[in-house]
Amino acid sequence: MSAAAASWQALGSTAEVRVGDPAAIDAAVELVERELARFDHACSRFREDSELSRVNARAGRPVEVEPLLLDALELALRGARLTGGVLDPTIGLSLEQAGYDRDWDLLAEGDETETRGAHDAPETSREHGRPRRVIARRRGGWRQIELDHSARRVRIPAGTKLDLGATAKALAADRAAASVHRRLGCGTIVALGGDVAAAGPPPDGGWDVHVTDDHRAGADSPGQRLTIEAGGLATSSTVARRWRREGESRHHIIDPVTGRPAKTRWRTVSVAAADCTDANIASTGALLRDGDAPAWLAGLGLPARLVTGEGRVLRVGGWPEQGEDLPAVEGERR
Repeated sequence: MSAAAASWQALGSTAEVRVGDPAAIDAAVELVERELARFDHACSRFREDSELSRVNARAGRPVEVEPLLLDALELALRGARLTGGVLDPTIGLSLEQAGYDRDWDLLAEGDETETRGAHDAPETSREHGRPRRVIARRRGGWRQIELDHSARRVRIPAGTKLDLGATAKALAADRAAASVHRRLGCGTIVALGGDVAAAGPPPDGGWDVHVTDDHRAGADSPGQRLTIEAGGLATSSTVARRWRREGESRHHIIDPVTGRPAKTRWRTVSVAAADCTDANIASTGALLRDGDAPAWLAGLGLPARLVTGEGRVLRVGGWPEQGEDLPAVEGERR
């Protein structure tokens, strides 16, 4: 049987599911939609009724949460540890001040509202008795996040906001793919923007994937086509989500030291790993590690494709040339 596919908009991105059994596509879409709805309610920074928004609103105090948010926070902290703190989930205020203060679909191009980015504890400066700007200052805030799994409680540092946009989306892809395979028995691949997770038996020749700067650009956009049979693939980019503030172009990859959009030589990093979550941690961490990224990725033993701002492609860890298959990557699975 040939594979069947469906796609729609979800979590501020494009969701796609493909299954090896065409008869299972409708049920697969329903399972993926159900999983994404759970993640949206738990982890969205833009929903006032989400659990994450409740935690952010009560920063400094313990908050009881559901297991899914605890799992997502545990993964975010793992990402911070593995990347030496450059992937810090306590950058929510910095993202807001950079202009990413609403769902991506609602973020208007050309928004010129004044913003300032920084780090350490919140500080308001005043001019003529009125607030002039707010500067969020917090370094290494992830180390102060407290998780209590037995009591199902979380406490984040006062004066911070969490953002789980990257790692939570990758975890959602992994769990959605696993749910489809477990419930329907067929092989599947689930893609949420640049985050791709495969589960179950692949079709003959593997799953075809297009790696590019921006997944919204279409199948004919510059990049590389390859196949995967299992595990995960993640692409992080400073190109896909950009807007303008204060007359300058900005993106959503925040440097936790400066609190501003990161200055990095890479416009796109793609990484393959045993699951999508680890691939995402590595791809976003590599963008933030800048010049250290190739050696860091090679040390992790992960195949990666890095693209400079000028379009030069660097492959490390056995990432395939054009026309070659992506090697399998072993490791911990969730």
